[in-house]
Amino acid sequence: MNNSDNLKEENQKLPTQKELEKELSEYLSKKYGDRVKIVTPFVFPEGETMETQAPHKEKKGGAASKINFNLKPEELEAYLNEYVIRQDEAKAFLATKICTHFNRIKFWEQQEKQTGSDPVGMIKNNIIMIGPTGVGKTYLIKLIATKLGVPFVKGDATKFSETGYVGGDVEDLVRDLVYEAGDDIELAQYGIIYIDEIDKIASSNQVIGPDVSRTGVQRALLKPMEETDVDLKVSHDPISQIQAIEAYRKTGKKEKRTINTRNILFIVSGAFNHLEKMIQKRIQEKGMGFGASLKSKKQFPKLLSQVRAEDLIAYGFESEFVGRLPVAVVLEELSEDDLYQILKNPNNPITRSKKRDFKSYGIDILFEDEALRLLAQKACQEKTGARGLVSVLEKALIKFEKKLPSTSINQFLVTREVVISPEAELERLLSDPENPETKSRFSEAWDREEEALIERLKEKITELSGRFDSGLTEFRMKLVARRCLELIQDFPRSLEEVGQMTRQVQEYELRFFERFGIGLKFSEDGIDAVLQKALEAKVSVWSICENLSKDFEYGFKLVQEKTGMSRFVINPEAVSNPEGYIQKLIRTYYRTEDAGTPTANKH
Repeated sequence: MNNSDNLKEENQKLPTQKELEKELSEYLSKKYGDRVKIVTPFVFPEGETMETQAPHKEKKGGAASKINFNLKPEELEAYLNEYVIRQDEAKAFLATKICTHFNRIKFWEQQEKQTGSDPVGMIKNNIIMIGPTGVGKTYLIKLIATKLGVPFVKGDATKFSETGYVGGDVEDLVRDLVYEAGDDIELAQYGIIYIDEIDKIASSNQVIGPDVSRTGVQRALLKPMEETDVDLKVSHDPISQIQAIEAYRKTGKKEKRTINTRNILFIVSGAFNHLEKMIQKRIQEKGMGFGASLKSKKQFPKLLSQVRAEDLIAYGFESEFVGRLPVAVVLEELSEDDLYQILKNPNNPITRSKKRDFKSYGIDILFEDEALRLLAQKACQEKTGARGLVSVLEKALIKFEKKLPSTSINQFLVTREVVISPEAELERLLSDPENPETKSRFSEAWDREEEALIERLKEKITELSGRFDSGLTEFRMKLVARRCLELIQDFPRSLEEVGQMTRQVQEYELRFFERFGIGLKFSEDGIDAVLQKALEAKVSVWSICENLSKDFEYGFKLVQEKTGMSRFVINPEAVSNPEGYIQKLIRTYYRTEDAGTPTANKH
């Protein structure tokens, strides 16, 4: 074999570009997860341009159109009230300042388009939240971000440094927003960055030790919290490096990808232990003097609500850092009754999460009221706020969660006895799973919970009327309650789904007129009949309406020709038996003609 043959054989053993990319992609996925992918660039024949390929999908309306900028503070507060117990002042404050933040962005964007002016000197409503652990600080911000539809990133202040040599760079939070926004930089620029345990980076005014790093983190946060451009390509992030390489391969140009933080809302939070002592000291010092009386700590039940910038500076924050956080929100410690009310709320994630755990095994689980009260009592003793509820619930139900999936039991009622003596109750349930008293007790609990949900709807009927073009009937209220129970959904989602089903019927009325020139108007009980039929058949409401079209088109045209009627009211009879309903209309017409009476309902 000559040298040329050896060279040819070696070349044949070399992997192709596709094989190399596959191997590299697999390696990167193992090392960095699914955020890293190798994408082969398009190759076009000579003379062919991008425009001859599949059309490029352009963004419509920019990021502003993707976010609900039209919310008013009271609307957002009402949404938070559905999920969060107590914390009324905090909810009102957050709803107001966050709505103002996003609506102001919308206003300035409109101004820029019209006048070309730039919002120089605009002060952002960055927020500092103060409150003990487990009172719902993170939960509140997640709810708001979800409602607004903006990307949300949470970080822990103790894991960041000013240079990134320990844990990570503070600017990594900004880069993470881009990832959460699906690499949509424009959308990411309207995101929310939430930094927990911010009190842990407060210094104690020492010049050595950890205080140096803590002060450095505060300073590193100053520019992002106000306005700066953050480079998305950084040396310590292999993902950004690979993205830059891929962009260069596609365009042949080096592009600097940056994200501006001007509109990113920063929210920081912490427990701030002993801060109230500093506030009390400040108040007492101001009250001291000739004849002044010293007030006891008992006379300052809400000291944290009187927090000022000077208190935070005394706590260990630099004045420039405190200046970037103009809005202070204080959350109150939760009492035993607050914890009970959390468990009673049908939208609470604690019991809903446990219901889903059991439902994954085909087991329906409900909670009696006395069991909830006892769980709240035990959680209060743990002194960890709402987090204690998760802990005591797991302790009470872990044996049931382990054993019941291996049995034929598909209903489980959490009673006071279950919370007090889980082992004994499990043994009793396993020894007599078909006990009629146990089954009856579960059925009664189901009915009570369904009725409680309906009553909750009735209380909010005025507030919710705007979500339904037609009325919220008894049937629809019961349907909302059942979806909450059977699908383990939160209250607003179930309500919205039933509203969408109702709107599909109303949309069908319009489409039918556009297609056939015949007006349909479903009565309220007619809409309910369509919803009921869709649920029984396990198909969409639109599918039921389209099936009705087959009978309605021919039948109503026939009636129109004979009677001159052009508008028809669709009642439950028309939904359940369209042929019979149409024949009834025709018979009514002929009886009217025989009697010599002019035909009614002509339009």
